[in-house]
Amino acid sequence: MAQRYYTLAEGCPYASNSTSVQLRSGNAGLLLMQDTQLIETLAHFARERIPERVVHAKAAGAYGEFTCTHDCTDITSASFLSEIGKTTPLLLRISTVGPEAGSADTLRDVHGWAMKLYTDEGNLDWVFNNTPVFFIRDPLKFPSLNRSHKRNPQSHLPDPNMFWDFHAGNPEGFHQLLHLFSDRGTPASLRHMNAYSGHTYKFTLKDGSFNYVKFHIKTTQGIKNFTKEESVRVAGENPDFLIQDMFEVIERKDYPEWKVYVQVMTPEQAETYRWNIFDMTKVWPHSDFPLRQIGTMKLNRNPRNYFTDIEQAAFSPSNMVPGIAPSADPVLQARMFSYPDAARYRLGTNYQQLPTNAAKAPVYCPYQRDGQMNFSDNYGADPNYVGSSLQPITYYQDLTGQPPQTVSTLTEHEKWVGQVSNFQYGLYEDDFEQAAGLWKVIGKEPGHQERFFGNVAVHLSQVKSSALRKRVYGLFGRVDWGLGEGVRKATEGLVNDAHKT
Repeated sequence: MAQRYYTLAEGCPYASNSTSVQLRSGNAGLLLMQDTQLIETLAHFARERIPERVVHAKAAGAYGEFTCTHDCTDITSASFLSEIGKTTPLLLRISTVGPEAGSADTLRDVHGWAMKLYTDEGNLDWVFNNTPVFFIRDPLKFPSLNRSHKRNPQSHLPDPNMFWDFHAGNPEGFHQLLHLFSDRGTPASLRHMNAYSGHTYKFTLKDGSFNYVKFHIKTTQGIKNFTKEESVRVAGENPDFLIQDMFEVIERKDYPEWKVYVQVMTPEQAETYRWNIFDMTKVWPHSDFPLRQIGTMKLNRNPRNYFTDIEQAAFSPSNMVPGIAPSADPVLQARMFSYPDAARYRLGTNYQQLPTNAAKAPVYCPYQRDGQMNFSDNYGADPNYVGSSLQPITYYQDLTGQPPQTVSTLTEHEKWVGQVSNFQYGLYEDDFEQAAGLWKVIGKEPGHQERFFGNVAVHLSQVKSSALRKRVYGLFGRVDWGLGEGVRKATEGLVNDAHKT
């Protein structure tokens, strides 16, 4: 390696990186504004932090690879799934959702799973969660949902009153609350955690046919969760426990792995299925649509620099490749706008050019150019308008001489007929049906239901309004009478103990 010497940011060699230029008289002196090193150092320091993500601020991240393990050519034409054994590099970022970047990562929360696959047909982003359902099915509620999980605008403190007031008013999310307040809400490590698309997507073929799919990513390390007491203790001892665990396991080459599956539903099945397949508060039971493996993934390299590789990474459900397309899921449709818009605000209009976000496949998009921090060749003299006869575009061809697939987002099945009108989602009786099924599953694990009562009670007992607490008990009771009673007894017991003291 060539000898490195200190320079200014423009490359000018500099004698010392630790001393300011001063007009000196003995040991005392006056600073000079001509000191480029001092001015640049202080000015850069004030600008080191980019805006923190509004949600998913704290995360671990690593690189790895996806491997296609099964023949998928009957359901998708995606190139990365075109051949058994084909590998695709990836970047994974696993985060908590509500708390800030400096928070403890073992706190009870949903965990985000953002993965960028650098395929030979462009970047594919999977922006999933570690739960198969979500709190809402109408995207207009998304900002309110997250605000209710964050800090009170007056006290600037986390506020259980806000949290439970939102969910009592939007009870379609009680299915997700059962996941959150079960042991699954406090994973013991990111290696021992599953991930799910939640959204319905489409696998498409070149002939225009398609199937609806949901993605499931299953850990091969086995599921491990903390109890409430363990998660609180670890949060106090090491607030970066999950990040440290992931970094150290990769450093010692004990690479974590997952198996990747899809559930597959035909358009005909979707038309008559008992639940709305575009509703994020619902799952597709495996008894109706069994898992079908498509691949494996492994993490095998830590970031070289956390800021450049992980903090500057930007993910969006809109980043799809030919063979995969969005469904009519309204929350998915909204996220396809919202996520790139957040990246443009946080990182700048040319965020796709950052190395961690840049596609490994050829990129030619001359109508998206200029803007702040553009460090490409900006397409040189190529026309920046469509339909040019001066320099027609030569389209990429694959090895067979055929033009590439294009991303198809519309299909024959989705030629909708209707009128534009105001519509408001209501509460449906079947909103509690799947939650009741999950409650029975939780009951099969010894002591899990009792731990659930305690997990909810610690949080809900901080709600000041007895009327709001009663609303919450009633909604849990609509899932299962015993569930509502168990939550009520545990919560009111803590409330009464607090009054005695």
